[in-house]
Amino acid sequence: MDISVVIPLLNEEKNIPILYDELTQVLQRAGLKYELVFVDDGSKDASLEILEALQQRDQTVRVISLRKNFGQTAAMTAGFDHVTGEVIIAMDADLQNDPADIPMMLEKIQEGADMVTGWRFNRQDHFFSRKLPSKIANKIISYATGVHLHDYGCTLKAFKKEVIQNIKLYGEMHRFIPAIASAMGVTIVEVKVNHRPRRFGTSKYGISRTLRVILDLITVKFLLNYATRPIHVFGTFGFVSGCLGGLLALILTIQRQLYGIPLSDRPLLLLAVLLIFVGVQFVTIGLVAEMLARTYHESQNKPTYYIRKLVGCK
Repeated sequence: MDISVVIPLLNEEKNIPILYDELTQVLQRAGLKYELVFVDDGSKDASLEILEALQQRDQTVRVISLRKNFGQTAAMTAGFDHVTGEVIIAMDADLQNDPADIPMMLEKIQEGADMVTGWRFNRQDHFFSRKLPSKIANKIISYATGVHLHDYGCTLKAFKKEVIQNIKLYGEMHRFIPAIASAMGVTIVEVKVNHRPRRFGTSKYGISRTLRVILDLITVKFLLNYATRPIHVFGTFGFVSGCLGGLLALILTIQRQLYGIPLSDRPLLLLAVLLIFVGVQFVTIGLVAEMLARTYHESQNKPTYYIRKLVGCK
C-alpha cells in the first residue's frame, strides 16, 4: 500500500460523501495504491451508516467505529494503529482540508522529508474566536518546543509510517505531533495548503480547549527535554529551594545566637523550614521519576535514540 489516509470524524454525515468523492478522484488521478481509513468517533447522526455503505461498494474504504466519543487524538491513534500504507496522510472530515494538496505533500516526502505539515495560510475561520487564539498558541508552542511552525492546529499532515509508529498520543496531543517527532530527529517541512470554509455541520473546536492545550504543552515540553533525565528538573527546584531554606535558617541562627533576637514570632523561621522540606521532597520526587523513566525505557525496550539509516552495519 502506497498511502493510508486517516480521517477522524464526528457527526459529519453531509461531508462524508463529498470528501470521499474528492479523495478518490485525487488519489486515482495520481495513480496511487491507497486506503481511506475513516474513524467514527461516536457519531450520533448517520455518519456510520454512510461509511458502511461506502465500504460495501469500495474496498479501499476502511471503517473504524469507536464505542463512544473519545476525542480526536484517540480517534487518530485508532486510525494509525490500523493502517498499512508506507506514507500516512491525516486530515479532517469537515471539507476544510483540501485533498488536492495531498500530491504536493507526497512530493515533499519523496524529496526526503519525514513529515510534511500543512500551514493554513489563508485560513477561512472567524478572526477573534479562531484565528487570533491560534496565532498566539502557535507562537507559544513554537517557543516552548523549539520546533517553529506557523500552524500547529492544521490536521492535514503527511508522514512516513515509521515516524508515527514511535509516537504514543494522549489527551489533546495530536496537535503536537511535529514537536514530539522532533525528538526523533525527523525532517519536518511545512507547506502552505488550501483552507476552505466549512459547508455543513458545526465546528468541534472552541475556546474551552485552551486550558487543555496549555496543560498538554507542559507535558510535551517535559517529555522533550526531561523524559530521560527527570532529576534535572525536579532536582534543580529542590536544590534551589533547599539552599534558600538553609540560607534563611543560617541567618536566623546567627541572629538568635549572636544578637539574642527571639525566633518565636518570626515567620521567616517557618518559611525556612518549609523551603528545606520542599527541597528534600523535590529531590526525592526526582529520584523516583528517574527510576520510573528507567523502568519505562528498559521494561519496554524503549530506545533512547532513533537511527535514520545504517551503512556497512549488520
